[in-house]
Amino acid sequence: MFLDSLLTRNPELADAAADLHRRGEIPPDTYVMDLDAIESNARLLAAEADRLGLTLWFVVKQLGRNPELIKAIARHIPRYAAIDVPEARTLHAAGARAGNLGHLVQIPHRDLPEMLAWRPETVTVYDLANARAVSAAAQDLGFRQDILIRLEGAPGSVYPGQEGGIPLAGLDGFAAAVEQLPGVRIAGVTAFPCVLCDPHTGVPRHTPTFELALKARALLAGRGHQDLKLSAPSATSVASLPLLAELGATHGEPGHSLTGTTPLHAHDLTQPEKPAYVYVTEVAHTLADGRPAVFGGGFYPRAHIRSALLPRTGLRLPVQDSPAENIDYYRLLDAPAPGQDVRAGDTALLAFRTQIFVTRAKVAVVAGLSTGEPRLAGLYDAQGREY
Repeated sequence: MFLDSLLTRNPELADAAADLHRRGEIPPDTYVMDLDAIESNARLLAAEADRLGLTLWFVVKQLGRNPELIKAIARHIPRYAAIDVPEARTLHAAGARAGNLGHLVQIPHRDLPEMLAWRPETVTVYDLANARAVSAAAQDLGFRQDILIRLEGAPGSVYPGQEGGIPLAGLDGFAAAVEQLPGVRIAGVTAFPCVLCDPHTGVPRHTPTFELALKARALLAGRGHQDLKLSAPSATSVASLPLLAELGATHGEPGHSLTGTTPLHAHDLTQPEKPAYVYVTEVAHTLADGRPAVFGGGFYPRAHIRSALLPRTGLRLPVQDSPAENIDYYRLLDAPAPGQDVRAGDTALLAFRTQIFVTRAKVAVVAGLSTGEPRLAGLYDAQGREY
């Protein structure tokens, strides 16, 4: 999906990744991340958000929750939105500040005292039971916690495994109940997804769920709540920030734009964010019919992979589809044409949409590409632990 973008806009990363694998410094099934490009992308996003009067909370699940990358991003976008408790702990340990906790995954009640003690800017709640738990934990710590109300998504827009939130029709009653809780204050609303990229053009467009969030904020304002936030996550990029500002959002949550890998970046190679990662694997064996198998572990069901580059020969082979329900021990490439040379051990480079935190992959951080002096800064697992 992103191989053309990578080879056009960041060929130095492809060369460095292939060289690291050839020299044995990284194993197959490794995402190689361009630290300099990711920091530059964060700087661009922060500047555009500041120009538009928006606040950003960065997201790192797709980056493998990597501490080196977190530190680089946080120099420009200080606060984060943590997807779950393990991610929040990694972000906190790396020195970033808590912007929004509990979205997309609610905070287990036993973890609330630890995480509220970090004094997050907001905590997202999906229902009254979680609002009560946050209130009780905040009271025990001696302060009142700002919360965001998660809105139930518009019909047909909610991804499986992400169900929950307050229906717009029930918001008035929910707000009335929360207003009686002494340890929380309603600070705004959020929903997901609020923006999606057009599948044909990559252009970011707001969703019906965004419209529900706007209506919800207006309803809460009518109840007397002031300075309400509206965080509108998904597909946050330099290109979509003007849309967020125009529609009235206060916060965006950049994730894939930090690596230049939103769907828009696959369609439009002129976007300001630079592609900043490549997946490195190698040919494991060849089937009797000539199809090479490459080592897996880091593939993602929604990746939309098209081709793999074999740098030793410059050969580029289509990548065959694989059922999402199967374990990705290997991934098959199309058989090369007669006379084309593919060997076991050959490096293979791929670039596709991923969520590293749900893979078995390793993450190699490369610094110095922007100055022509690349070096391996560290090797980690998919959860940000040193490998």
